[in-house]
Amino acid sequence: MARSKEFDPGAALDAALELFWERGYESTSMADLVDRLGIGRASLYATFGGKHELYMKALERFTELQNPSAVELLSQPGPALPAVRGLVESFARQSSSKEGRHGCMIVNAAAELLPRDEEVCRFVERNWDGLETALTSALIRARAQGELDADKDPRALARFLIVVLQGMRVMGKASPDPARMRDAAAHALSLL
Repeated sequence: MARSKEFDPGAALDAALELFWERGYESTSMADLVDRLGIGRASLYATFGGKHELYMKALERFTELQNPSAVELLSQPGPALPAVRGLVESFARQSSSKEGRHGCMIVNAAAELLPRDEEVCRFVERNWDGLETALTSALIRARAQGELDADKDPRALARFLIVVLQGMRVMGKASPDPARMRDAAAHALSLL
């Protein structure tokens, strides 16, 4: 008869997420994970696999916790441009907050592990592709609804905004000056 787990795998995954988010992948050892999660090494391996598998599950969990997600915000019916503006402004606020000092776990993964980790690279690309698609769709809708000038290229604007948004996440880790973030957001939004 198989033994039941004596710990909550969801809570353990959340603890691993927090540790990886605080320290990064390379600076987190298996001993650190065992200590933080409060479970034995064998249980950790049996439940999550090795460190890399646990890290990938933590990245997935990070994206699940984004509620509402950028895609959900940008897909709401009605005027599209306010949703785009709201997203950019929320990135500026989050990046200049105390929590912004952690940065975005996806951006952190990209900065730490790309291009050498192909699995993380695919994960990051999927995430950023999804954001680009959602932004592009919202901007196409905005143009069709007369909110955005007809000569604006929705895809090029979406790509520009992604670069600005991810740049805010990086800047927030080192220099979370709210004025800098507000100015960057305002200038990016002036192009819309």
